[in-house]
Amino acid sequence: MGALSFGAPLLLAGLLALPAIWWLLRLTPPRPQTETFPPLRILERVLKREETPARSPWWLTLLRLLLAALVILALAAPILNPRESALTGDGPVVVMLDNGWASARDWDERRAAAEELIREAGEAGRPVSLLLTAEGAANDAAPVEAATALERLAAAEPRPIAPDRAAAAERLAALAGGGTGASLAFLSDGLDGGGLEAAAQSLRSLGPSQVMLYAPPVAALTGLTGAQNTTEALVVQAVRPAGDPGPATYQLRALDAQEREIGRAPLAFAAGSTEAEARFAIPVELRNDVARIERDGLNDAASVRLVDESFQRRRVALVSGEAADLAQPLLSPLYYITRALEPFADLVRADSADLGTAIPALIEQRPSVIVLADIGVLPDAATQALNGFLESGGTLVRFAGPRLAASTAEDTLVPVRLRGGERQLGGALSWSEPQRLAPIPDGSPFAGITVPDDVTVSRQILAEPSADLSERTWAGLADGTPIVTAAARGAGTIVLFHTTAEATWSNLPISGAFVDMLRRIVSLSRGASGTDGGTAETSLPPYRVMNGQARLVQPGPDVRPLLLRPGAAPVPGPETPPGLYGTAEGYRALNLLGADATLRPLQAFDLGAPVAARAYGTAGATDLTPWLFAGAVALFALDALALLWLNGGFARLRRGLARPAAPAALLVAAALLAGMGGLPGRAEAQDAPSPAALATQGLEGIDAARAIAATETTHLAYVETGEAATDEISRQGLDGLSQFIASKTALEPGPPMAVDIAADELSFYPILYWPIRASAPMPSQEAISRVDAYMKQGGTVLFDVEGDAMGDLSGTTVSAGQRRLRDILADLDIPPLEPVPRDHVLTKAFYIMDSFPGRHTGSDLWVESLVRSADAEARPASAGDGVSSIMITSNDLASAWAVDDNGLFVFPTDNADPSQREYAYRAGVNIVMYVLTGNYKADQVHVPALLERLGQ
Repeated sequence: MGALSFGAPLLLAGLLALPAIWWLLRLTPPRPQTETFPPLRILERVLKREETPARSPWWLTLLRLLLAALVILALAAPILNPRESALTGDGPVVVMLDNGWASARDWDERRAAAEELIREAGEAGRPVSLLLTAEGAANDAAPVEAATALERLAAAEPRPIAPDRAAAAERLAALAGGGTGASLAFLSDGLDGGGLEAAAQSLRSLGPSQVMLYAPPVAALTGLTGAQNTTEALVVQAVRPAGDPGPATYQLRALDAQEREIGRAPLAFAAGSTEAEARFAIPVELRNDVARIERDGLNDAASVRLVDESFQRRRVALVSGEAADLAQPLLSPLYYITRALEPFADLVRADSADLGTAIPALIEQRPSVIVLADIGVLPDAATQALNGFLESGGTLVRFAGPRLAASTAEDTLVPVRLRGGERQLGGALSWSEPQRLAPIPDGSPFAGITVPDDVTVSRQILAEPSADLSERTWAGLADGTPIVTAAARGAGTIVLFHTTAEATWSNLPISGAFVDMLRRIVSLSRGASGTDGGTAETSLPPYRVMNGQARLVQPGPDVRPLLLRPGAAPVPGPETPPGLYGTAEGYRALNLLGADATLRPLQAFDLGAPVAARAYGTAGATDLTPWLFAGAVALFALDALALLWLNGGFARLRRGLARPAAPAALLVAAALLAGMGGLPGRAEAQDAPSPAALATQGLEGIDAARAIAATETTHLAYVETGEAATDEISRQGLDGLSQFIASKTALEPGPPMAVDIAADELSFYPILYWPIRASAPMPSQEAISRVDAYMKQGGTVLFDVEGDAMGDLSGTTVSAGQRRLRDILADLDIPPLEPVPRDHVLTKAFYIMDSFPGRHTGSDLWVESLVRSADAEARPASAGDGVSSIMITSNDLASAWAVDDNGLFVFPTDNADPSQREYAYRAGVNIVMYVLTGNYKADQVHVPALLERLGQ
């Protein structure tokens, strides 16, 4: 009918029923009007002139006839300016449809064009082969009826992968057998690739009589090929199709895991350029939360870049050998490490000072890096856990310090063999002046990091020379001495800084180079899941995969695990589409385009017949069906309103609203609805904490009565050795010392308490007196680990060794008691020791003393060695940054302090002079006061200067 055509012209016969519909509408009057009781209301309206008509009004009949006509015309599928027939010949029809990633942007138009061809083939009775190029082995190219092909087309959807045209065409050629004289319609995505040349060779074997090519413009397509979270910015690389494109600018969005927008950046292509780069100038903290980068306005897989834990922040576990000292954070070994890593890494700390349990617990949290700051001796459980961590690809970073320097055991968790002792100014191995760091060599993982000229090292641990020492050196001093070494261990890496993590040995930790070094190490580490691969072939299950619209969805049953082979990058395919592979705890991102990907427009190809170019869309054709249905719906609404009017519905509504109670009822109902959400809930008393809740706070297994008794007042405690006589001496000795302290000081200690180091909570006691007897049972490894944790948490252990006087701790002639002490100390992470110097705060904590006698007088009292300051000679008292966690003597202090129930001394001293016992008590008072008050006496040297400043 001229410019108008109908897809179902036989339905127009329904227009012949309009006269019958008109006749029925005239015979059917509207529903009679009803009146409510009482009868007076009826009588009141008898005199009214309005009457109910016997027939429908003419205009209502016309409205309904028009509605029926619109429905009939809509069902006939009218099209304004329809397209001409596209198919010629009478052979089979082959519809080769690209449904790869590039078809997602105009998939509806692509499917509409295919549907039109299939319908036309069905009208001509020709079989149809629907060939989807991105379906892989699931592609069925067998010729079917048009109705079946339409069902397959309706179920088809774009895939987030590149089309494989060669495989699809080969499957079709194998089924057809050649020489079919088919009409071939290639509905392409406009891009070259996908084995087009091989596909053309297979399609030529069909001997097509007609070839149609649909190729949309591709200039606006883009693909994201890479993303790097650099120090300065988040940098994204992108490509676009080659040719002669002009300048173009697009917007990229960075989204987090909840798809909240973090930032935007322009992606600007210069004229004639196919590559561009976008930079997100957002803080590091926000960049590390990015999970997805996409181009705004596109919904295809190439315009999206997924990132995984290799891009995001790492989890770093921190462990220190020093006792936590919140009052002096700048002196904490972990302070500078925390400040350097906190902005871009998730930091976790040990929840226990017992390394045997703390390190395995940290590894269970799946960190990428574990940092050990001055840990000299590791328990066997911690060593085994760290070895497993390294074997699975973790990175272990260690820092030197007094404990590592003092360790005499062979340490297997270091990258190089270490010399005993330290190299320091004034020592046996010393410099004439502090050494500067040498420039970082190009082959080092630290390459590119600039070290300031004022960074110097005054103390370090030396590495033993070896043939591969230079290969394991990441940074060195100006004299060639390594300062940072590293070595591979399994799939992981061990890195050792030969100086401390705080500024006592070097000012490196307070420089920007230290921050860059730590960040470089963390960036080189693997993700928490270990999905970055190693030396073995691994398989990752699908976690979330991308659909054709570039959205992450649950993987279907046809998605297989991602196979990772060393040295080979995985390639997306029908069974492994782009997405996230792994688990929620850790995954690897598989993206569509690699770093070297390019996009090219579709090139000319030969199929043995002239190629007719066609365009997607209907080329000016307008489908009138939706407009006709919309008109029918509008007429139906008008008909409903007309019935309400004719039946008096509007009048009844007007009378109801005029009643006085109606507005009030509406207000009450609105108030009730508004108040339902604000009613107060029922108040309930809180339940008492359950045992499980107490266990989460670390309080399980603690005797409540003993805990109350130990904490309601200060108690001196002694270690139960397993020998009743020795334990009784310890009790009597600490009892006598407690009485002396109560009589001479303001402290009134409670009675001494015996402690089982394998079971009792140790943190209740400021000091543990431990008599070392060779005949006593050797404590278990777990018990010694608990003591090590107690010392790291600020407790002090006073070892009193049976046998000869304590001389040089490293001497070769030792007593049985000293040998037992060495066995215990071998499993403890302790710093270097020295006899109490004359200016130590211990000599002035309460009494002024120069020795610490007990029942015997021949032994020194050994404590943690101090780092001497430049003005040490001018200060009357020197102290370290905390209380010494260990003291060792063999003067048998408990026997000198011991008293019986009558207050009489139990043991004589080895000197008849009664002052020896007095000095033994004074030594005990100084030790207890030092443990309880720390270095306050040393700080008194500043009082004159403070008073002078205050003008007093």
